[in-house]
Amino acid sequence: MPAATMARPASPRRGLLALVFTVCAGGAWTARAQTEPAPTAPAVLTGTLAKARDSGRVTIGHRESSVPFSYLSSRGEPIGYSIELCKAIVEAMGDAVHKTLAIQWVPVNPATRIEAVTSGRVDLECGSTTSNLERQKLVSFSPIHFVSGTKLLVRKGAPVKSFRDLAGQAVAVTAGTTNEKTMRDLSARFKLNLNLLVSADHAESFALVKTGKAIAFATDDVLLYGLIAQDKGENQGRSDYEVVGEFLSYDPYGVMFRKGDAQLEAVIRDTFVTLAQEGEIERQYKRWFLRKLPSGTSIDLPMSPQLETIIQTLGGKTE
Repeated sequence: MPAATMARPASPRRGLLALVFTVCAGGAWTARAQTEPAPTAPAVLTGTLAKARDSGRVTIGHRESSVPFSYLSSRGEPIGYSIELCKAIVEAMGDAVHKTLAIQWVPVNPATRIEAVTSGRVDLECGSTTSNLERQKLVSFSPIHFVSGTKLLVRKGAPVKSFRDLAGQAVAVTAGTTNEKTMRDLSARFKLNLNLLVSADHAESFALVKTGKAIAFATDDVLLYGLIAQDKGENQGRSDYEVVGEFLSYDPYGVMFRKGDAQLEAVIRDTFVTLAQEGEIERQYKRWFLRKLPSGTSIDLPMSPQLETIIQTLGGKTE
């Protein structure tokens, strides 16, 4: 497990956006951005902010192979698009509690990530997690920071162009993902009789295709492109795999945190609004999806019109 690291010192822009909490009806808490200097001490803190103030750290659940959202560098450090957004959240949390907060990294996978949040083992889950109504009954989510959907990864030349070509075949899926449910539903609805091979994480699912144990790996398209980019980096710019087929699901991503934590929710919402207004979400997107990754290859995936609209709306730049 990577050692704890210190969050970046509060920037001047974040200092100007000091979060001041006030009690409103029913004991709920709201946050508003202030241009005047922050008070010497915040109002009474509860939930994750109180925990962070007392412990001096924020625990982040990260993924090990969700390229380029949350994965490990060659030095074993968590990196990626979601990781950078979560570091900005931690910085804002530090502003709110008037304290520089360390980050404690905890690896999670699709099967363990929700429980890690609900049990308090992690404070934020920063990966590639779909925000849907079923999960929102258990946890809360940040504003959407990516939009994806289920597609298929196959070896080039494989006789698969659509999910209908998978009838009777072995297909890799990752446990605890919306993609696993999507493929089970499609198998039942279209009587495909799929043999679903369930792995703990995406790297293991990809390995099933590499070794010929599965004809395809079904997960979010951007993760498949990320795995191919990583594969190219390990094989002198060459990969024997491709993404095929139509979208089989709609999967908007968000950062997970504990349900019912109004103070933290306000900090996260304000952070995303500020990042959208200042263009930081777009800059991070370009860094991780359009430029070369540390592996030396690029996913080269332009921002979708859906995500562009979400970010513009979040930043108040609707036309």
